[in-house]
Amino acid sequence: RAVTEVFVSLYEEGLIYRGQRLVNWDPVLHTAISDLEVVSEEEDGHLWHMRYPRADGKGFVVVATTRPETMLGDAAVAVHPEDDRYKDLVGKEVELPLTGRTIPVIADDYVDPEFGSGCVKITPAHDFNDYEVGQRHDLPLLNIFTVDAALNDNAPEAYRGMDRYAARKQIVADLEAAGLMEKIEDHKLMVPRGDRSGEVVEPYLTDQWFVKIGPLAEPAIKAVEDGRIRFVPENWSRTYFEWMRNIQDWCISRQLWWGHRIPAWYDEEGNIFVGRSEEEVREKYASRLTPDTSLSRDEDVLDTWFSSALWPFSTLGWPARTGDLETFYPTSVLVTGFDIIFFWVARMIMMGLKFMGEVPFREVYIHGLVRDSEGQKMSKSKGNILDPLDLIDGITLEALVAKRTSGLMQPQLAPRIEKATRKAYPDGIQPYGTDSLRFTFASLATQGRDIRFDVGRIQGYRNFCNKLWNAARYVMLSAEANDLDINKGEVELGLPERWITTVLARTMRTVEESIAAYRFDLAAQALYEFTWDEYCDWYLELSNTTLGDEAATEAQKRGTLRTLLGNLEVLLRLLHPFMPFITEELWHRVAPRLDRQGKTIMLQPYPAAAEAAEDESTLAEISWLKAFILGVRRIRAERDIPPARPLAVQVTGGSKEESVWLQRNRARIRFLARVESVTEVEKEPEDAVVALAGAMTLLVPLANLIDPEAELERLEKELNKLKTDRDRTAKKLDNESFVARAPAEVVDKERHRLAETTASLDKLERQYQRIRNLVNQGV
Repeated sequence: RAVTEVFVSLYEEGLIYRGQRLVNWDPVLHTAISDLEVVSEEEDGHLWHMRYPRADGKGFVVVATTRPETMLGDAAVAVHPEDDRYKDLVGKEVELPLTGRTIPVIADDYVDPEFGSGCVKITPAHDFNDYEVGQRHDLPLLNIFTVDAALNDNAPEAYRGMDRYAARKQIVADLEAAGLMEKIEDHKLMVPRGDRSGEVVEPYLTDQWFVKIGPLAEPAIKAVEDGRIRFVPENWSRTYFEWMRNIQDWCISRQLWWGHRIPAWYDEEGNIFVGRSEEEVREKYASRLTPDTSLSRDEDVLDTWFSSALWPFSTLGWPARTGDLETFYPTSVLVTGFDIIFFWVARMIMMGLKFMGEVPFREVYIHGLVRDSEGQKMSKSKGNILDPLDLIDGITLEALVAKRTSGLMQPQLAPRIEKATRKAYPDGIQPYGTDSLRFTFASLATQGRDIRFDVGRIQGYRNFCNKLWNAARYVMLSAEANDLDINKGEVELGLPERWITTVLARTMRTVEESIAAYRFDLAAQALYEFTWDEYCDWYLELSNTTLGDEAATEAQKRGTLRTLLGNLEVLLRLLHPFMPFITEELWHRVAPRLDRQGKTIMLQPYPAAAEAAEDESTLAEISWLKAFILGVRRIRAERDIPPARPLAVQVTGGSKEESVWLQRNRARIRFLARVESVTEVEKEPEDAVVALAGAMTLLVPLANLIDPEAELERLEKELNKLKTDRDRTAKKLDNESFVARAPAEVVDKERHRLAETTASLDKLERQYQRIRNLVNQGV
């Protein structure tokens, strides 16, 4: 109803008309296609130089063409008006070989005097540029092709019924036999093919329906110019303007079986009557029609983008003024690919402004196209298309081969596609699940033009799903193991609780800002890093130091459990748009523990960064604690010391603040680093392995623990790394231009970094020399 209403309204306003014009014709699908459905690629071809005898018998002119078969439809030969070679020829006639016709020589600025001989054949019915020339010079339109691109009855009898390429071969042979072929050159040219059939399309003269697009395009351009519609990224607006400012009338009729049938009827004389139904037509045109007049409906259908252009308001009930239409139009944002900005986006804007008087959406988020791992566009002909359902559910190799090779428009490609498929997926595709696939695409959604997609990327995000599931399982088991009502009673939040809540608050802010900027990749990255690196890898371990401590009070344990569950519940809501299924399942297990009710996580409020509490003082302390624990763990790993073997750690140096942190976190260090003691010493032992935690040096005595030679090798690598970092920073600070132009805080940061690196180098060099002395002494 909406499509019919729009068609009739535009027709009555004079913005839809039927006319005979050149269109892109697909000789396989037997339909007109738009310019954007034509894919032009450079191919090897030839340039034929043909002799056209002058009608006055004074020799001949040579014309060059890449399509000799279309010469049978020539209406003129054109030369440039300022080309002195042919000035005396303009206005005279030449014989059109093989046809018995003569055609005029005309002058037109379209001709490039440098191309070929400077003489160009003009075939208005079979070339878009020639059509424009023909309109300027009132040349006849002679269509020589059938719908199958074979020669029709307008061609000389000898060529009728021939396929265009067979006709080309015969015409070239006949011209050569008549001595009218000057020469043939190799030539590269752009060949237009239909994007569905892959067949070379023909400029074809036919009756079609058109939209007079200028009056609709002008307000659509202004809507983007004045900011009522914003493209994200903004640079796509330039593409939009380029298309819209060079727009041509839109051919909207298609010769297909499926689609919205054009609401036009014809009487036996071919007169056109447009209306919403045959009954309306008879009533509307009663003065021209009798009850006995036979009417037949137009058999063409509308271009699919005609109906798609109405999507923002037709789906809401238009042309009726429904409640949904009043509530939801205009919409907020359209998410789409850059390849259909003109196909769809521009046309929705034009139709929305025309029929609703308002833009259909405020923002247009343009995402990239998904390409394969080698950067090639996915297409059936290449056999590199992946069905999301196959990635979600998995598929065997044989089923994948059958799926890719069945129903091909070009069956000859099947062997090549099968070979490529067997090579790429020898074991088929394992099931990855919906959530991991969704999160993969979110993480790839940069604001670049293309997305390179590799199945291997999904594996990592399936592991992420497993990590989240196992973390939730651990949290629920911890809650069950501690018989506490976490929603009632006194709560004491320790350092780890205040820290993880602060990190979560910062993550919420990053996610909020990233989604607002349509940087879904940055939002996904922030959630991944918080979940994996902070919550799972650190906070779950840190929470154990409280829950596993018999000396911990109920208030402390309650604070830890409430933080474990509360932060997990917030995290599930943050992750839900990216991973809807696993978060829905887990939320129903976690939320009741927090006395939170609801039928679905979808109806819960999305976490707002402004509501989250932060305790900045915890960040530096936990960062130092991490460095301490990782330093001890690195010593174990590099010396192959079993985790169960307790270590006696000595510490020296460090700031007063770090000394306070050490005293506060001794229990956590003993538990997480598996050390039996941490002792502060004044003097560094000469036979110890070294690690750094901020300004503090960690030392594990060498005795029976390590190979001194291996320790020297390790220290050498670390020293080289620090020296490289020191030299790079020093060079930057020696650059007067950098110091003068960079913000003061950036310069200060680099100076602080140089000081820290230099101090660390000094410590490691002293340790290296001590161990070198021990080795030299044979210790």
